[in-house]
Amino acid sequence: MGRFAPTNLDLDGKVILVTGGTGSFGRRFIETVLTRARPRKLIVYSRDELKQSEMQIDLAERFSAEQLHAMRFFLGDVRDRERLSLALRGVDVVIHAAALKQVPAAEYNPSECIHTNVLGAENVVWGCLANRVKQVVALSTDKACNPINLYGATKLASDKTFVAANNLSGDIGTRFSVVRYGNVVGSRGSVIPFFQRLMQRGAAELPITDPRMTRFLITLGEGVDFVLSSLDRMHGGEIFVPKIPSMRITDIAETLAPGMATRIVGIRPGEKLHEMMISADDARNTVDLGDRYAIEPAFVEYTRAPLEGAAIADDFSYVSDTNPEWLDGPGLLRMLDEDKPRDRRRRSND
Repeated sequence: MGRFAPTNLDLDGKVILVTGGTGSFGRRFIETVLTRARPRKLIVYSRDELKQSEMQIDLAERFSAEQLHAMRFFLGDVRDRERLSLALRGVDVVIHAAALKQVPAAEYNPSECIHTNVLGAENVVWGCLANRVKQVVALSTDKACNPINLYGATKLASDKTFVAANNLSGDIGTRFSVVRYGNVVGSRGSVIPFFQRLMQRGAAELPITDPRMTRFLITLGEGVDFVLSSLDRMHGGEIFVPKIPSMRITDIAETLAPGMATRIVGIRPGEKLHEMMISADDARNTVDLGDRYAIEPAFVEYTRAPLEGAAIADDFSYVSDTNPEWLDGPGLLRMLDEDKPRDRRRRSND
């Protein structure tokens, strides 16, 4: 387990539902929970029957029948409030990972992105309150901080929806928090798999949007651990931000393909040169928790103890080009090696 591994979280006997559970994060989250805990039910909620079928086959090759006894696969879309509410009956913990995430696709299809990312978030909140779910953690993105593209704007609206939902829970007591982190190195759509595919196809050069571009990097495993540990530490209303390294896009290309030629193709519509996870405007509400920051809710009308952390400077901002932690080539290769899928099969009598 890595730097964000939870220390006190106990998911044994719990009923857990993951929206978007067949995505890169959802699959790794499911595998991690099956490996470390014995939940009563572990529910994948997603809209793609083929991906669910493929996931069931893959899990059957990795885990024992006893572990898989907890698995449930529920076809549905977060846009469908009634279907979602039906799936949430008896659920203790929700991890909301479903979203439309491709920046160019969102720019071209804004209404579709809004329906899934904004109205879908509202449906998750409504369904969790109606079913008295105890804890909800929603996944966000660095693009939600000072957004310049529609995807980031919809995720900012989603973040605000989940934070404000704590004020609606009343005697229900549901607590909602958000996690916000950077590019996931092993996920679909990440620049690293894109570069690797080009290399496998015999490309003579790698496309670089801008040689100055920087990004925050986190592995899938670290992302899952960060969500689990934030679930362990949440009081409700926080936006948790991990302390993770930055890397220049040119250094990523040189590490994966030493000496290969590059071609500058320009920044895509809606793309930033550098990503930000905490703005100076959020600094006044942010505390330093050691391995992460937490942006505390500015508006609280529910019983909530503040997190115990150190205050940060009022002019603080957390941006990929001014980040004090940087990743070099060997560090990136270690990160990729450590995050490779391992054989997670365990005997039923472990």
